[in-house]
Amino acid sequence: MTNHHTTGDGGSIESRLTEQEYFRPPPEFVGQANVTDSSIYDRFEENWPAAYEEFAELLDWAERWDQVLDDSNPPFYEWFTGGKLNASYQAVDRHLPERKDQTAILWEGEHGTTERIAYQDLYRRVNEMAAVFREVGVAEDDIVTMHMPMVPGLPISMLAAARIGAPHSEVFAGFSAQALADRIDDAGSDVVVTIDGYYRRGEFLDHKEKADKALELAESDPETVLLFTREDELHEDVSIDSDDPYVLVDEVLQDKQGVSVEPVARDAEDPLFLMYTSGTTGQPKGTQHRTGGYMAYVTATSKYVLDIEPADTYWCSADIGWITGHSYIVYGPLSLGTTTVMYEGAPDFPHKGRLWEMAEKYDVDIFHTSPTAVRMFMKWGEEIPRQYDFDFRHLTTVGEPIQPEAWLWYYEHIGGGDAVIVDTWWQTETGGHLITNLPALKDMKPGSAGFAVPGIEPAILDDQGNEIDPATGQAGNLVITKPWPGMLQTVYGNDERFIDEYWRAFSDTSSDDPEDWVYRAGDGAVHERDGYWRILGRLDDVMNVAGHRLGTMELESAVAEVSDVAEAAVAGRDDPEKGTVPDIYVTLREGVDPGEDVRDRVVGAIEAEIGTFARPANVWFVDELPKTRSGKIMRRLLEDISNDEQLGNTTTLRDPSVPEDIRRQVQD
Repeated sequence: MTNHHTTGDGGSIESRLTEQEYFRPPPEFVGQANVTDSSIYDRFEENWPAAYEEFAELLDWAERWDQVLDDSNPPFYEWFTGGKLNASYQAVDRHLPERKDQTAILWEGEHGTTERIAYQDLYRRVNEMAAVFREVGVAEDDIVTMHMPMVPGLPISMLAAARIGAPHSEVFAGFSAQALADRIDDAGSDVVVTIDGYYRRGEFLDHKEKADKALELAESDPETVLLFTREDELHEDVSIDSDDPYVLVDEVLQDKQGVSVEPVARDAEDPLFLMYTSGTTGQPKGTQHRTGGYMAYVTATSKYVLDIEPADTYWCSADIGWITGHSYIVYGPLSLGTTTVMYEGAPDFPHKGRLWEMAEKYDVDIFHTSPTAVRMFMKWGEEIPRQYDFDFRHLTTVGEPIQPEAWLWYYEHIGGGDAVIVDTWWQTETGGHLITNLPALKDMKPGSAGFAVPGIEPAILDDQGNEIDPATGQAGNLVITKPWPGMLQTVYGNDERFIDEYWRAFSDTSSDDPEDWVYRAGDGAVHERDGYWRILGRLDDVMNVAGHRLGTMELESAVAEVSDVAEAAVAGRDDPEKGTVPDIYVTLREGVDPGEDVRDRVVGAIEAEIGTFARPANVWFVDELPKTRSGKIMRRLLEDISNDEQLGNTTTLRDPSVPEDIRRQVQD
């Protein structure tokens, strides 16, 4: 099938993925699901926005709200105005009467060290850390920047900051010193939280050195850096001078044992945290999330989409340094009183069965990961998970569109053919899921994100801002036409940038009528004739091939149909006749040797799925693809290689040496 719409340059965004079959949710799942009443969709449509009270009522409010939505000043929407609550209280305190002895956080270090932190213990540690923050001068509304890996001190620090009304800004531990410095400066933080070291692939890494360098690079001058220690003693390469701003957390904690800190009642619109995300140009954007709307939204979607129950052991394998970890490792699951799993190390250390070994050991019920990880599991082979006895009832994917081939592999080899799968579309800016199935109510369709979450109103616009008729199978720009509680408040300190990045493209920015304001997601999408939404990926990942605008996801999905392929990335090569032609960079599954026969199958798959006009200029077999630390493929670096240009910035890569290795392979 071919779906397209005409764009301003006369080209088209095309969707040529083969239609997929449907999979019904297993009856056993439906029988126990948190949402089994399909009227929820009509209820939210007919009673919008008042129906969002159902989300807010999952929380315990210090003061109830007066108004669900104040949309008098778009796009600066306000949710649950007049209400007061504390996020730390939602995640910890309110569970103590019923489940103080239940494990809240189940943490495993890379070397197998385990901590089971019960809700009562989490309460104690959060209170003590809140007292530490106050000891070093953190006041309500001060922004605390954190640069922490996946250790218990990270969620404890987040919840402690929230307890005293101090927004937090967690910077992913893998980010460079310069990235940390930029974020400290932008947030204006006087207090930074970090750790001496952590483990990765068997190495005990010196983490403090990044903070040291960041303090040199930062234009601001933080007064205090709170330093956790990963082991009983400081990392051997770490030292603290008397004139340093570093304060050892353990030393301050000695005087805080058993201290109780009353949770500060925050206005629903008070900020809870900043999450920095890359902008199309310029400095990273400090995505600012509110307390009330965000907490209501992530708690509800954790319950309704992820189907979390308090008795579950739930594992999202993301990093808390990203929004997925904030929403669906910390705030959402803990607000529901469940056991949330954290893992420090790499998924293939000390062996490629590590995740499944843990899933068996902890009897994990719900597993949440990315399509990138699924493709990695595929590359390693189904014989690895087959060795372990785990039984998931629910699987989630997040972060990018999942190709049907990867979905089917996940369903069969990880879900055993009897787990429900939800593919989720959302963004740092949206706070929580926007397009995904309520799993007991809709059939699963590989490659499709599903239906919109109740209350969410997506639409497809052409490049001139004209709405494409719903359910016509035509591709275009994905937008959200009404606000929702989990949405960002603004870009921290820059309201104009907030408007420019997310609203100006398709809104009448001179209007005070909320109907004239439309959120631009920046993704391409298709609303299929059956009502399912298919996400095509970022619109800047689109190439014009002989007048056809093709998304890289379309091409990569076609390549993924080849059984020898573990993962593929497409880059545009400049061509004097066609404008752009695709180069395909491929990693192969273990045991597969590169050769002309495999290359021919890759080319044949593209011609069969897309058309001969999309025939690639080259198919390159590489050992690894360049990925950011969050697992996203950096296609622009592959474009640099394809076009023999100087490599762009590689500092955000998990392994900055990969592009040069690929360049050498290509040039040889």
